[in-house]
Amino acid sequence: MKIKRILVSQPKPTTEKSPYFELAKKNNIHIDFRPFIHVEEVSERDFRNQKINILEHTAVVFTSRTAIDNFFRICKEVRVTVPDTMKYFCISEATAFYIQKYIVYRKRKIFSANGTFSDVIEIAKRFPNEKFLVPLSDIHKQEIPDKLDAAKLSYTKAILYRTVSSDLSDIKNIDYDALIFFSPSGIASLKQNFPDFKQNNIYIGAFGKTTAKAVENAGFRLDIAAPNPKAPSMTMALEQFIKSVNKK
Repeated sequence: MKIKRILVSQPKPTTEKSPYFELAKKNNIHIDFRPFIHVEEVSERDFRNQKINILEHTAVVFTSRTAIDNFFRICKEVRVTVPDTMKYFCISEATAFYIQKYIVYRKRKIFSANGTFSDVIEIAKRFPNEKFLVPLSDIHKQEIPDKLDAAKLSYTKAILYRTVSSDLSDIKNIDYDALIFFSPSGIASLKQNFPDFKQNNIYIGAFGKTTAKAVENAGFRLDIAAPNPKAPSMTMALEQFIKSVNKK
């Protein structure tokens, strides 16, 4: 079946230069965007129930901007003043710069990795005496605690936000030729919102190994997988798949 309409389970890009818009124009297809999941804050009460003393920690590991927002939110709610001596280890330079929203940026306290958690660990291992606080969602990559444990670093996981399924009740029928997912939570949302969903001729694409595994575990057929050796991005994988299907 040829692909004419695609639903991407993410927010619509804010820039006109998005590769998705170029993909749609180049291949004469229609792409809709709709987040299947969203983030909810963990309440002050739920945080206190975790019995975490923020000031017992000397460093914070940030894996996303959402983690930064919720860390400083919860500090404000529990009336904790973060000391100037606190160190921050960030998964990327962009994440590191985002901290300026909350503190005066000092490079001697902020360390940025190359976008991978493995690189965060390599940097953190240079500071074996620090006690790290790691703000996370209730649903997070298992590699985070696994790699912290392997590096024998002292750390505490703090669940500061939750990933939950969005309400998609306004979508009466999934009349798309392809559905694109980026996390196992997106697949869970599909099943929750559309318990009678049958894949049939609808193509399903997944970004990342854990998402691909979630597709298969849910009993669906995985048609488009990214990244792969020929397509490091989902848009590239989509374009290759569209060309192979639509030329038939």
